[in-house]
Amino acid sequence: MTTPFTATYRLQFRNGMTFERAADLAGYLAALGISHLYAPPIFAAAPGSTHGYDVARNDRFDDALGGEEGFVRLSDALKREGLGLILDFVPNHMAANEANPWWHSVLEWGRQSPYARHFDIDWSAPRLLLPVLGEPYGTMIERGEFAVTQAPGAGGFDLAFYDRTLPLTPPSYARILDRVDHREAKALGEAFAETTAGSAAELKGELARLAGDQAFRAKIDETLDALSAQDIHALHEAQPWRLAHWRLGREALSYRRFFEISDLVCLRVEDPAVFEDVHARLRVLIDEGRVDGLRIDHIDGLADPKGYLERLRGLCPGKAFPVFVEKILEGSEEPRRDWPMSGTTGYEFITALARLFVDRAQRADMTEAYEGFTGDRVAFDRQIAECKREILSRNLASELDVLTERAVAIASGSLKTRDLGRDSLRQAIVEFIAALPVYRTYVDGNGIDPLDRVLIGQAARSARTARRIDNPAAIDFIERLALLEPPEPSLKDEVEAFAVRLQQTSGPVMAKGAEDTVYYRYNRLIALNEVGGAPDVFGASCEVFHVAMARRQANEPDGLSATATHDTKRGEDARARLYALSEMPQQWCAATERWSAMNAAFRRRLEGGVAPDRADEWLFYQALAGVWPAELIGEERPDLEPLCARMRAFMEKALREAKRRTSWTDQAAAYEEAVTEFVRQALSWSTGAAFLSDFAATCAPLWRAGALNGLSQLAIKLTAPGVPDIYQGSEVWDFSLVDPDNRRPVDFTRLAEMAEASTATTDPMNDWQSGAPKFALLRAGLRLRGERPELFSQGVYRALKVRGRFADNVLAFARLKGPDMAITVVPRLALSLLAGARHPHIEPSRWQDTVVELPGSAAGREFVDVVTGETMEINGPVAVERMLARFPVAILASAG
Repeated sequence: MTTPFTATYRLQFRNGMTFERAADLAGYLAALGISHLYAPPIFAAAPGSTHGYDVARNDRFDDALGGEEGFVRLSDALKREGLGLILDFVPNHMAANEANPWWHSVLEWGRQSPYARHFDIDWSAPRLLLPVLGEPYGTMIERGEFAVTQAPGAGGFDLAFYDRTLPLTPPSYARILDRVDHREAKALGEAFAETTAGSAAELKGELARLAGDQAFRAKIDETLDALSAQDIHALHEAQPWRLAHWRLGREALSYRRFFEISDLVCLRVEDPAVFEDVHARLRVLIDEGRVDGLRIDHIDGLADPKGYLERLRGLCPGKAFPVFVEKILEGSEEPRRDWPMSGTTGYEFITALARLFVDRAQRADMTEAYEGFTGDRVAFDRQIAECKREILSRNLASELDVLTERAVAIASGSLKTRDLGRDSLRQAIVEFIAALPVYRTYVDGNGIDPLDRVLIGQAARSARTARRIDNPAAIDFIERLALLEPPEPSLKDEVEAFAVRLQQTSGPVMAKGAEDTVYYRYNRLIALNEVGGAPDVFGASCEVFHVAMARRQANEPDGLSATATHDTKRGEDARARLYALSEMPQQWCAATERWSAMNAAFRRRLEGGVAPDRADEWLFYQALAGVWPAELIGEERPDLEPLCARMRAFMEKALREAKRRTSWTDQAAAYEEAVTEFVRQALSWSTGAAFLSDFAATCAPLWRAGALNGLSQLAIKLTAPGVPDIYQGSEVWDFSLVDPDNRRPVDFTRLAEMAEASTATTDPMNDWQSGAPKFALLRAGLRLRGERPELFSQGVYRALKVRGRFADNVLAFARLKGPDMAITVVPRLALSLLAGARHPHIEPSRWQDTVVELPGSAAGREFVDVVTGETMEINGPVAVERMLARFPVAILASAG
């Protein structure tokens, strides 16, 4: 490893960010105090990919990013600056696209392809279903929208439609070549009719040679032009694949996909041969020292996550090579301690911060305000269960059918269970998955972890209690299968296969049912509706946070501490603002009613109600409060066009994700248009001036409190257990909405200028709206981590006691390793303490008698405030007024 592992910087490639541009940023990142660039997938992706997770080839870099040459330049630039590279790697799926050579081979040869077992395909199905058509297949055939073309190089034939071409299987070439008025063509056609995957290459070469002759090629073109719709259909029916309307994918798919995205086909990396092929280039990059760590995407999609990580460790040179897994933990769930990894990507850290900064004392008032405005009184846990049922039964119906058929086959194999009917088993699977309190369990052939046994038992009990099926024995049966208890010894393998598939399905159901549905419906406080969050948990004490951090230091000291990622639903500072909203529920309730009345004329009456309805209007006001640009605060009639465009796009996405009035697959255009028009008029000074003025005046205190929360959460992130993960552009205020808004290009020129300016002695609070205080804090904290890496990687986490009138408004902790010590003191729940302030800085005298009791080893020692440079000698408890006099938060480092 090039440097101690102290901080990562997530840089989003594509959308203008190439290897070359990233290489030019290496010096800036090193000066910032970053130790490792954290890159998204950089291998060749499907054409036009905006994110890279639709990998088409794992053996070469994406040409759109700069290819091999560009990557080498980036790697060399990082090494010159002493930076490492953390690579986001995707082992779960690849693009189901003809640009993927493995998939191309499967399309050509079906189950005879040498890559047929690389993908999780049900080869017992008659043909490989490809749900890629925008209209029914029959309609497109009748309209003549398919054509047969010569493949590039003319060594084969493709079926063309839209802007795509799919390869025809070589034996079917005979149907074309037999029609060509050319002796060699007919002879070649006879050979193709008998060819196999092993012998076709020579015949393709001969076809390409013949196609090099202009006269021969003209005869081929003439033959292809003469093909009728019936001829093309006959060719289609001779393929190992079948084209279908995209809607059929949800209920008749013959391969396992990533969530409900049919363009992503899952891999079988549990097969050692497949693992080797998928990771071959990665192994070389690690051996060359060009990759210094890995982030494993969607670990829960794998058949055997633990086994995968153990095999992956074989590629990695020792414990110093960090491996992080994208894993969402639910409730009190913790990372599996027997997994060979450095930790998770840090969503649970966001959740811990959310609980710290949300005012638990206001839960009842905020709930009353939300329910009173929206009329939504359905319990959160009930909404989760209902949406999981809906997702599994509808969106993931093909996955449910696979599980049902396997359960039926197992039940039929024993006299004890053969009377269990298909419908009962299907419903039992739905109820079991709906009741599972976590994304998945990790049962495998090596045995059952006691925790998994508890989780499976809990899900089965809840499913029985729900009483949604007539035969409780079906739930009992599914529970036994999940626990690897076959009804007959001979069915052991079938039961294990069922349990694996059940676990691979429950994760997507939770993700789509909770994060991508309920988290857009249950909007009491949207700051809590985050990836890995818990919208039903409204705040917690400092003690709860201290316990979480002490546990994190003990179990996951090198896990990433994220506050924003490419997948979070809003920027870290937008979330921080909305934490402060929890402190003013009554004022917010009155304000939303007032704004709703002001904007009444912008609502449109539709069949079945008005648009937006009250639930969507409540969401709009919260989202707007979170995203309002800081530079516009206090400005007289600022230009709101860019903000309006972003809010319109966000509301459209939020409506579709919620699936209440519209969805991605069944769009209600009238409702969507009415809502986005409501947003346009509300955010226009010509129509919404009264609302906008009132909104800005009401939210001004909230925005200052949110900025203070943003500084507090950054100070914690820089010094608490874990490795700070900085998302691109969040060096300054990050008021992003969900993707694609959070993937907008970053103005690195401006950030570089701020880096230069931050070396001056001017007070960053004088320019707080630009994000200068956050930038100064980040640089100071990262500098400290770089200077004292062992203090933060190995140092003990110790909660510090706070006494005085405002003790509950302060979080304080220390990190200690030998004589080395860092002390962090930050405000929380500070909205009322900021009353009357013009900056997000509490007047020191407001703290009155509040003091922090420091460790005994601090007595008589000198400490330096890493942001202000001020030194202070510690002799007993220290007044918060003193520590927070010059800057809103404090990180004090022992001197000497």
